[in-house]
Amino acid sequence: MVRAGGEAAAVVRDLLRETGGCALIDGGLATELEANGADLNDPLWSAKCLISSPHLIRKVHLDYLEAGANIIITASYQATIQGFESKGFTTEQSEDLLRKSVQIACEARKIFNENQINKLKSHPVLVAASIGSYGAYLADGSEYSGDYGENITLQTLKDFHRKRVQILAESGADLLAFETIPNKLEAQAYAEILEECEIKIPAWFSFNSKDGINVVSGDSLRNCAGIAEECNRVVAVGINCTPPRFIHDLILSIKKVTEKPILIYPNSGERYDPDKKEWVASTGVSDGDFVSYVNIWRQAGAQLIGGCCRTTPNTIRAISRCLNK
Repeated sequence: MVRAGGEAAAVVRDLLRETGGCALIDGGLATELEANGADLNDPLWSAKCLISSPHLIRKVHLDYLEAGANIIITASYQATIQGFESKGFTTEQSEDLLRKSVQIACEARKIFNENQINKLKSHPVLVAASIGSYGAYLADGSEYSGDYGENITLQTLKDFHRKRVQILAESGADLLAFETIPNKLEAQAYAEILEECEIKIPAWFSFNSKDGINVVSGDSLRNCAGIAEECNRVVAVGINCTPPRFIHDLILSIKKVTEKPILIYPNSGERYDPDKKEWVASTGVSDGDFVSYVNIWRQAGAQLIGGCCRTTPNTIRAISRCLNK
């Protein structure tokens, strides 16, 4: 594969140096938007707010920055050109909405940084442009199974994601966050897009698991993480939207195939019901219980830690206190 050089890796490496070896990712966006009054009962999910209420996205980004986050993830997880076009937007308008997701996050960072200057404080912040899986676009819960059917090929996925990746990579974000990757095929598609399109900014790959061993499709996590290891444009690899109780063993599994920084941002432990489109309180944990894992994850090798669905600014604030003890 083509090697991108050390400049891309320096983005995360420099952040980790500034934060003392462990940086803080933000928490759940969609559930926090709902807590602020947004109605996300829509195939676009959180991306709906790019159209209807961008001010709420900016507010949630700021809430996470105030809680201590060093990385804020844009509201583009379920934002796709195809999804916007299905709502009647033109291709140009759809592409502009993707760029808008990064613009809002950058605006929040600017506001936060100006406030920090007034407080004579230093707090490094990166903007990560979120890229959700093909299953997220389908909005049928298949990002939690990785089962796209036999008709979805590597080329299908590359064709689906390519333009979106290119637009977000040129939008002013510091890195690309490929999130909730449910299978090996999609990871391979992402890696090939990054290389073939010569994407200039770094990326992270984050998988999800429901058994603490494999990714949700049943594909080997080590094999999936190995794809990230082989792609020089990927500068960190890890796990998101996975119950906290599985994270420790997953970190150890990833460490066996890569020396790249490991990132983890679990959900609250609750289960998502794709039929009812709601979270079911099953094995969810409190903020206190969630934070009790943090030092274990840190000792196991995680260097970027945050939260995913159903975690809040209070969760991130508690993690920040834990890391800064």
